[in-house]
Amino acid sequence: MNDNFINEFFGIGIQNGKTPGNLGVLWRSAQNLGASFIFTIGNRYSKQACDTHNAVKSIPYFHYVNFEEFFSNLPKGARLVGVELTDEALPLETFHHPRRCVYLLGAEDHGLSKQAIAKSHFLVKFNSAKSLNVSVAGSIVMYDRGIEKPRS
Repeated sequence: MNDNFINEFFGIGIQNGKTPGNLGVLWRSAQNLGASFIFTIGNRYSKQACDTHNAVKSIPYFHYVNFEEFFSNLPKGARLVGVELTDEALPLETFHHPRRCVYLLGAEDHGLSKQAIAKSHFLVKFNSAKSLNVSVAGSIVMYDRGIEKPRS
């Protein structure tokens, strides 16, 4: 029997994503790097040319109309990890990823909403002089999760 308080899983998604291409690239990375599910908040998913592996048909995809709906549907026991370039964010390089979590990235032009930042259990950032493309940032976070280091 699976016990989600012992087993690991993670999902990744974007709040109010701006460009369709970034969604497709993030979904492709999510499928390759072991995500359990993908999601959007706000702007809806549509077929992405860069989702060449058709990840949206291979792993569960969820759409939430707004942040409140998303937050009320977090998997039980999962921690929300916001990816945002803020002074309060923990460095990804030393971050211990939760066993069960959901990574949330913000729109390319506005980042995460204030509400998402306030509700995140953790905020992470990585060593970068400036912000990165959202699909690149998400791919780096998922890659880092796959590195052997302690879980929280």
